[in-house]
Amino acid sequence: MAATALIGDHRRFKTVLFLLVCSFIGVVPHSWEAGKDLLPAFVLAIGLGSYCFLTVLKDKSSLNQENIEVQSISDNYWPTVDILVAARDEETVLRRLVQRLVALDYPKEQISIYIIDDGSLDSTPHLLEELKSQHTHLHVIRRSRSAGGGKSGALNEALNDISGDWLFILDADAQLQSDCLKRVVCFAKNGGWSAVQLRKAVVNAHKNLLTRCQALEMAMDAVIQQGRLVAGGVGELRGNGQLIKRNVLDQCGGFNEETVTDDLDLSFRLLASQFLTGVLWNPPVQEEAVETFSALWRQRQRWAEGGLQRFFDYWNILFFGELKLIQRFDLASFFIFQYALPVISLVDLLVTCLTGTLPIFWPVSIVAFSLSGLAYWQGCKRSSEGPVVPYPRPLTLLIAIVYLAHWFIVIPWVVMRMVLFPKQLVWAKTSHHGN
Repeated sequence: MAATALIGDHRRFKTVLFLLVCSFIGVVPHSWEAGKDLLPAFVLAIGLGSYCFLTVLKDKSSLNQENIEVQSISDNYWPTVDILVAARDEETVLRRLVQRLVALDYPKEQISIYIIDDGSLDSTPHLLEELKSQHTHLHVIRRSRSAGGGKSGALNEALNDISGDWLFILDADAQLQSDCLKRVVCFAKNGGWSAVQLRKAVVNAHKNLLTRCQALEMAMDAVIQQGRLVAGGVGELRGNGQLIKRNVLDQCGGFNEETVTDDLDLSFRLLASQFLTGVLWNPPVQEEAVETFSALWRQRQRWAEGGLQRFFDYWNILFFGELKLIQRFDLASFFIFQYALPVISLVDLLVTCLTGTLPIFWPVSIVAFSLSGLAYWQGCKRSSEGPVVPYPRPLTLLIAIVYLAHWFIVIPWVVMRMVLFPKQLVWAKTSHHGN
């Protein structure tokens, strides 16, 4: 059942090639005469920036079904749904999660809850036994901590036992509104989506400046994703709060156990098979943001590595897959802004310091940060259910934009680590505190 990454054994070679290309782009313009040296930067800034700004400014009303009528639908209409949660050492949040899930406004005979205990060492196993005795719709699957495959392996373990029409994948810290499942199922069926990602909303934004910035970041991400879809581009899964049609997942080969981010990997395999992924703004899935810089650093390294892995594993989709031209351009544009630009900018800065020349790629960086600021603004101004998104005051937006600069450190670091060291696939889970 488990999927395997395409050409995954050659990731290090592809990372080296990526680094060399980015280094070449960052170095060569410094040898050109004044005036011409800025040409590549302005071409990228204008060409890619125009498309990315278009995605943010696009009218997204076609994707917003906040007021969708679900109350009048007969119970016979609703498909069967299996809710899957991979849990490892989640004693602080499991009781709250199960309470939210059993309270979902969905026909009880059409829903089953599966929690996969992935070798927890805390009181999670005992807590699950207690909860299982209280709730007949709760099923517990246990596997060894050394079983391998990380979160993907845990989810694949459950696929042998379930038979629902749809899968609803949640993290252990997820919090949902009671009508959430009905609304996301309606959105998927009415829109013809094979998978749907809920907007992620931060429940502990009030905790400190770091969590506040992450709340803005999640809103920004949903705005950009919806804009990409409206422009004809690509939507992606984000792990927590994703609804997937079961037969579609089977056709894609299940969850890939050779990647550190199962959601990003599956997004590309869905795309390769011509299955569409939608993004729903309201209702959101609520989750905890990490509260310390050390936790953010660990989390973002995993996200960066998983993001690069899926591009390296499925690069042939970009060039040879049955994608529309706009989808190829969309993927290329955001690959350059998200992954190539931080590496190119670092090389550009190093050459500037060594040669005494002026930096070259500042126009592209300005476009990237301006794009983020605009998406922040749109996300904060939209009507949002769930936790309140911080108000977009100028100082708040400025701090949030500066916060995004951490990606210009994380991406180059991860690229160098992928070049120098072989990857050991472990479940580097985010700790939850039960806020």
